[in-house]
Amino acid sequence: MSTLFEEFRMGDTTLKNRIVMAPLTRSRAPDDAADERVALYYAQRATAGLIVSEGTPISREGQGYLFNPGIFTPEQIAGWRLTTHSVHSVGGKMFAQIWHVGRVSHPSIQEGGKLPVSATSKQAVGATAFGYDADGKPALVEPPAPRQLTTAEVSRIVGEFAQAAENAIEAGFDGVEIHGANGYLFEQFMNPLVNDRTDRYSADQLENRLRFTLEVIDAVVARIGAGRVGIRISPYGQLFDMPLYEQIDETYTALATEIGARQLAYVHVMDQSGFPAPGTEGGGGGPKATFIDLLSTMKSKLPDTALILAGGMSRQRAQDLINDGIIDLAAFGTAYISNPDLVARLQNDWPLTEAKRETFYGGGAEGYVDYAPHRG
Repeated sequence: MSTLFEEFRMGDTTLKNRIVMAPLTRSRAPDDAADERVALYYAQRATAGLIVSEGTPISREGQGYLFNPGIFTPEQIAGWRLTTHSVHSVGGKMFAQIWHVGRVSHPSIQEGGKLPVSATSKQAVGATAFGYDADGKPALVEPPAPRQLTTAEVSRIVGEFAQAAENAIEAGFDGVEIHGANGYLFEQFMNPLVNDRTDRYSADQLENRLRFTLEVIDAVVARIGAGRVGIRISPYGQLFDMPLYEQIDETYTALATEIGARQLAYVHVMDQSGFPAPGTEGGGGGPKATFIDLLSTMKSKLPDTALILAGGMSRQRAQDLINDGIIDLAAFGTAYISNPDLVARLQNDWPLTEAKRETFYGGGAEGYVDYAPHRG
C-alpha cells in the first residue's frame, strides 16, 4: 500500500491517512456562523486524514469576506460545534484555520464602517475583498489604504488569536491552524517591503519582522498546547500585493527553526512559486527548484513537526515528495470541492469530477453539497 494512505501521528492527533483537505473559502454562511449545510459539506469530506476548515476570522476586524463563519461569538462557536460533531461522527479529524486578513478588508465589512487595520498604512494595490458595493449589494470591492495598528493594538490581536484557539477547542476542533499565508496580516508584518513600522515589530531586523508571528504562536500554544497547533505559510507568494524580497529564504528558515524548537504539530506550506504575479503572464514567486530547496531546508529544521505541502498536488507528486522525505502530508484544495470522496478516488485511480468555478463562492447547495461520490 502507498504510504499516502497509511496512518500518521501528527502532534497530539492520529490521522488515518496522509491526505489533507486544504482550507477553502466558500462564503456559504449567511449569518457568519456555520450551519447544518456547512456541517454536511465537511462531513462528506471526512475520509481525509485531516480537514483544515475554511479561514475563520478571530474578530470582526479580522474579516475580509462576507458570509464567512467566524470563531469569536457564542453563536459561531455553537455553529462550528455542529460541524466538528458531524466530522467526528464519521471518523474524521478537523483543525480550525484561525484568521485575520489585516489590510485585505473593506469598511463595509468592518464594524461602524472603520478602515481595515494592518502592520502598515500602505494600500494592497490590486487586492479584492468581498464586501458591499455602493448600492449595498455583495460584491468584490477594493480595500482602501488601512490604518496602521498601534503597538498596543498588536498585543490585543495576539490575545484575540489565543482566545480564538480556545474557542476552537470549545467548538470541538482537534486543533488550530494559524493562517500566516496569502498576503494576510502575518505576511504584512514579515515582508520588509510592506512593513513600514518603527516600533518593536518593524522590518529593520529579522527578529522584529518575526516577532508578531512568534508571539501569536506562543500565545496559542500557551492556551491549547503545541501538539494542537499548526501554521500555514506561503514563501514566494505574491497574493494581495506582496512583493518578493531578498530575504525570503532567510526569513522562512528562521521561522522554521523557531517552530521546530516549539514542536508544533505541523507547518502547512502553500506552494505559490508558480502562481502568476498580478499583471504578468508568467509564473509568480520563485523558481520551482528554489522553492523545493527552501522546503528541504525547512524540513531539516522541523524534526518533531510535520510538514504539509499544498498547491498543484497530485497523487504521484504527493507520493514522490513523501518518499523523498521532503514532506509528511499532502494537501489538496480545489479537488476537494467537487470530489468529496477524494481519498477513495486517489487510492483507486478513479477519475476526478471537474468543479464548477462559478459556484466556488457564495450561493446555496449547488456546487457545495451536491457533488456525488464516484459510481463505478
